[in-house]
Amino acid sequence: MRIPLQLFTSTDRPGRSKRAHVTCQYKCGEACWHDPGNTSYNEYFRDILRASASRRTVLRSSAGAAVAIGATSLLAACGADDTSDSAVASSSAVGDTPPPGMNFATVAPNTEDAVVIPEGYRQEVVIAWGDPVLPGAPAFDFSRQTPEAQAMQFGYNNDFAGLIPVDGVSGHYYLVCNQEYTTEEFMFTGYQSGEPTEEQARISMAAHGITVVEVSTETGTGAVTTIVGPRNRRITATTPMRLTGPAAGTDFVKTSADPTGETVLGTFANCAGGITPWGTMLSGEENFDGYFSNASAVTDATAAERLERYSFDDDSDYHQWGRFDPRFDLAQEPNEANRFGYVVEVDPHDPNSTPIKHSALGRLKHEGATIHVMSSGPDEGTVVAYTGDDERFEYIYKFVSSRKMKTGVSATARAHNMGILDEGTLYVASFTGDNPDAVDGSGELPEGESFAGTGTWHPLLTVNADGSARSHVDGMTPEEVAVFTRLAADQAGATKMDRPEDIETNPRTGKVYCALTNNDERGTDGEAPADEANPRNENKNGQVIEITDNHTGTDLTWNLLLVCGDPAAADTYYGGYDKTKVSAISCPDNVAFDPHGNLWISTDGNALDSNDGLFAIALDGAQRGQTKQFLTVPEGAETCGPIIGSDRVMVCVQHPGELDDHSADNPASHWPDGGDTQPRPAVVAVWRDGGTPIGV
Repeated sequence: MRIPLQLFTSTDRPGRSKRAHVTCQYKCGEACWHDPGNTSYNEYFRDILRASASRRTVLRSSAGAAVAIGATSLLAACGADDTSDSAVASSSAVGDTPPPGMNFATVAPNTEDAVVIPEGYRQEVVIAWGDPVLPGAPAFDFSRQTPEAQAMQFGYNNDFAGLIPVDGVSGHYYLVCNQEYTTEEFMFTGYQSGEPTEEQARISMAAHGITVVEVSTETGTGAVTTIVGPRNRRITATTPMRLTGPAAGTDFVKTSADPTGETVLGTFANCAGGITPWGTMLSGEENFDGYFSNASAVTDATAAERLERYSFDDDSDYHQWGRFDPRFDLAQEPNEANRFGYVVEVDPHDPNSTPIKHSALGRLKHEGATIHVMSSGPDEGTVVAYTGDDERFEYIYKFVSSRKMKTGVSATARAHNMGILDEGTLYVASFTGDNPDAVDGSGELPEGESFAGTGTWHPLLTVNADGSARSHVDGMTPEEVAVFTRLAADQAGATKMDRPEDIETNPRTGKVYCALTNNDERGTDGEAPADEANPRNENKNGQVIEITDNHTGTDLTWNLLLVCGDPAAADTYYGGYDKTKVSAISCPDNVAFDPHGNLWISTDGNALDSNDGLFAIALDGAQRGQTKQFLTVPEGAETCGPIIGSDRVMVCVQHPGELDDHSADNPASHWPDGGDTQPRPAVVAVWRDGGTPIGV
């Protein structure tokens, strides 16, 4: 069992992510307030322990010497009160000629209740929580919510977003968007924590899942307008879905309501995702453990161990759906939990299609899934999917298809391509550094050194075209690998990472970028020590790893592009760029690319005394590492789902005003509607005056 830590607010724990405790409760079941779920001593971890034993002995014996090297800088990177001036100064001092796509006035750190954008740009809310999606949906009325209305309206806490062209209709797109989680205390006045009414619980279920809404764009501007029509769809926590791959039909996923183990009701905890070249959406089920009660009632030792490895416990369920639906009560349906934690594929072109859960990609806390297609050579048409497991000390994965992609978005091509993620091999990554002796846990780079190295993809599972499968992990069947993937990865010797978030491939270079948000347990007693890919103990600000991958092979090289935090601190690194000329970035989350090949990063939990934001980072030449802040979101909000194009930038503003000691009875924000209104999560479009391209 995990032991809950004493509860503090973010201000009680200086330097922690700025994310409010109430957000941690409802979004991830307090994952970062409990001991990490990964207690394995895999092969790689044992090697690190042996290699660093003497160094850790020295550090432990020196009463905090882990931060003694550059201690002032480390405190600065943690966002202590006396560091905000340096962070602001660094941001306002951004200089040098930016590359194409990054020529905009830098937005300074702030705590405004607004989306703050560069001078010369415009913004507009595209769609917000409660806005009509399906024909016949009522207008949103905060005081008169119903489950039936919510199932026809835009859901709560939008995360990933993507645009997919509507075939044959110029300028029209499907806006696809995850509705990750609900925070009931901010949805209902008078809400009693842990004691929802049945109506409140069912509104919450309907506010989860995925939204597909048709939008039109305007020539000459970046404006985006929603269309309430027959192409739209709301997918909720009760929508039927088809489970495919080795998990389907096994005893691990059979329930009293689904004795076949092939039809799952609903999706939730949908975090990031991806858009496929064949015109579908991929959505990652992330913190699904926070929706189930009575984990301690599962007394079978093996089943209990598996639940614990996925961080299930009795204290994580703040939604309390199990009070009204027995499938969320593990005492009654222990297998229901095994039906979540997959990558979901949705075909927006057919609003009547059944979404698919792909178990061949493994069951974990998928931040998302993104696609790279081999464009030449014998592997041309081979699809590679990258995904991260977003929890402290979890792993980075990829899936290499054995079915080649058919071009086009016709119904025939989509039918073929939607089986691609059911055939192939699932791998997990380990990372080895070139300079292990340079790692002391401070994150500070020795002069002339870099955090870089090589890596290996370890095969876990291969699924054949006929549906048969082979496990590459001793002692585990293919079905076990597919359902209990974390345990398989432990055994394979994967590297424990600092919360692998979004992973994207640069469409210009093929290099792979992964945001690692933070991990304040790194290097603490009993936990994995710092290594080159995760170079800081008690990592508050995160890093971004750049991978040059042999996409269809098992080898890779890597380096750290960013070691995030206050640029004035010694333990930060901005690609080698002059740190007096960058915006300060903390807690990277989602990543995307603009048409020029620049990397854009949204943040979650900025530990530098500013609202979260969206940043552009140059990747090449003398400008490599130049970082500029493009926008900030309202206080209490998280920046999600960036879509970066020539005409517009779109972001999802998640949980605005979600601060401790606030609620619907005492709102901290009135964004986006102003006045005395309740805050609403929303999608925002930003474009340049006059319709000229972004950042040029």
